[in-house]
Amino acid sequence: MSGLLNKRPVAKAFAIFTVGGFSTYVVSRFFSKRAFAESPTPTPKRVFGKGPSFVYLQLQSSENVNHNTKRLCFKLPGGENAQSGLDLTSALLTFSKPAGSWLPVLRPYTPISKLDKPGFIELLIKKYPNGKASTHLHNLKPGDSLLFIAGISGFSWTPNKFKHVYLVAGGAGITPIYQLAQGILDNPVDTTRVTVIFGVNTEDDLLLRSEFDAYKQRYPDRFNIHYTVSRPKEEFSPERGIRSGYITKELLAELMQGPSEEDTKVFVCGPPAMETALLGSGSSGKGGNGILEQLGYSKDKVHRF
Repeated sequence: MSGLLNKRPVAKAFAIFTVGGFSTYVVSRFFSKRAFAESPTPTPKRVFGKGPSFVYLQLQSSENVNHNTKRLCFKLPGGENAQSGLDLTSALLTFSKPAGSWLPVLRPYTPISKLDKPGFIELLIKKYPNGKASTHLHNLKPGDSLLFIAGISGFSWTPNKFKHVYLVAGGAGITPIYQLAQGILDNPVDTTRVTVIFGVNTEDDLLLRSEFDAYKQRYPDRFNIHYTVSRPKEEFSPERGIRSGYITKELLAELMQGPSEEDTKVFVCGPPAMETALLGSGSSGKGGNGILEQLGYSKDKVHRF
């Protein structure tokens, strides 16, 4: 093959300097340029596909969201001609070598930007006390790079498979919940109804609130969200839309229509204590008389991220 490639420039030059060859060359160049100009926009490159990717992404911007959370925007290689290539309910496995750490750290993070958005991905990173990976990511400056090992597939979502989904989140567990809600609501062929129940410690911890509220205004008949805060600044009032307290059995019984509702699925993501309370004990996170089981939701109706 290399020999053929080396001979092609010589053959092309010879053809150009013959009468017929020159005419053919001019005509072919004219039509090839025209065809290129009229061709559709090329399909964006998928950065993360099946299997390992091992790609460094450069940090484009870092924004403080609250006292312990940052929104990080990473540039995709290829710019506007590239997109993540991730399926709905996917995460990204990162590799970092924090300062002072003998060993590297692997951590999965869920993108919050639209997965088919070209040019970049966004992560919402909460910094934990003594958290090596989260501290390292918070210390990144625009221009720094982070190694992404691979995309991690989650629940296999099929549009319109369920009539109604309940997305229950606690704290930083809101990121996969938001990604799923965003993917459903932004899909013009998906008519699934979505209800989010989001519990946090303080109002400052209500991440992505403006995005959720915008969806509620845009899709009032399909989307609803309920906020509950364990340490609220003010008492609950319908006007504020924020309840006080934790995600309890009583709250879920009030907000969810129950397992008798046809084609329903419940998705859960949050801190371990919350997940254990909702799902029960056991390695699967779906056994042991959790709150959802007490409310009548069988294992096949529940998924933990």
